[in-house]
Amino acid sequence: MDKIRVGITHGDFNGISYEIIIKALLDPRIFDLCTPVVYGSAKVAGYYKAMMPDAENFTFNIITDPEQANAKRANMIVCVDENVKIDPGQPTVISGQYAIASLNAAVRDLKAGKIDVLVTCPINKKNTTGDDFGFIGHTEYLAAEFGDAEPLMFMVSDTLKVGLVTMHIPLAQVPGAVTTEAVLGHIRALKRSLERDFNIVGPKIAVLGLNPHAGDDGLLGAEEQEVIIPAIQSAKYENILAFGPFAADGFFGSGAYRKFDAVLAMYHDQGLAPFKALTFADGVNFTAGLSVVRTSPAHGVGFDIAGKMVADAAPMRAAIYQAIDIFRNRQVFDEAAADPLQHFSKNDRNDRERGRGSERSGGHGGGSSRRSEREADVADMLEDTSAVAATADTNAALATEV
Repeated sequence: MDKIRVGITHGDFNGISYEIIIKALLDPRIFDLCTPVVYGSAKVAGYYKAMMPDAENFTFNIITDPEQANAKRANMIVCVDENVKIDPGQPTVISGQYAIASLNAAVRDLKAGKIDVLVTCPINKKNTTGDDFGFIGHTEYLAAEFGDAEPLMFMVSDTLKVGLVTMHIPLAQVPGAVTTEAVLGHIRALKRSLERDFNIVGPKIAVLGLNPHAGDDGLLGAEEQEVIIPAIQSAKYENILAFGPFAADGFFGSGAYRKFDAVLAMYHDQGLAPFKALTFADGVNFTAGLSVVRTSPAHGVGFDIAGKMVADAAPMRAAIYQAIDIFRNRQVFDEAAADPLQHFSKNDRNDRERGRGSERSGGHGGGSSRRSEREADVADMLEDTSAVAATADTNAALATEV
């Protein structure tokens, strides 16, 4: 099996990006799965490496093209001027410009097929949203670069997956952006991504409400009844297993998210606040709906701890591993779509050999016992989804339906 070339952008180098990159690449297991290519600065890497006792013997293999990459080493393409001032913890103009330079160089090679997937370190929106960039974040930039009209910001971990209807817009603009078409479109996008990117068959999607208590039957807002429920009903007509709308506080507080393959939140903090509280150590930001695979650790630039060498590299490692898994899952899915008879014949044979055909028909790529529990919990919901959709209180809904 060919190793995947993982392109890594250095983000804002005055944050924690080089610390988490180097710490992640110090784990030799990564080189069994991929060939990393960092787009950045040897000088900046050396500056942060000198602060890390464990990295004394670590070096980057400097190359000018991904095709020169050493499969057993951490590789670097120097794509910025090395005469740069480093100010840990400070969002400078130059660190913003070099974050974009790294991103542009990696995307150029991704388009050319020289790298297979992209892992981006965090950028600071204050010093990157200028005339020379023009985008509020990675998601919007990548959608424009690859001509993908409807990217989905998808926060993923082993225990929780959260997609967003609206992304980086002011809260005052959210109600106008939450339309039936937008909600339905994102439900469809979640289903496609869960099937193709995560190897989940018949995924079950929970949809959150917009207002407190999911509108309380219209007392606290009409969006649930006029916008969100019609979208869920339309999804069901398309044989998508969508449920809700659920009140976000009770939904996450009760652990109800464990009964679903993914959750669709209406706005940024409604989804990301509980996601980061519950899964910060292994959380990954994945841009679904793109023709290419892009992930990022689910945290910010970390200016407050930059240069202190206390950053946790677990989210960075998770982002690398997740990109590899998604890339492989897409290969399998696309092969199956191209030749379904051969694929299913092979799967049927493998299932018999492993003695777990019935488990695999349930669909989730890991944790068969957790999958069985989730399916048992949700099975009763399928009998009367309209009752779930109309109920604002999550705990009451689950007690009634399960």
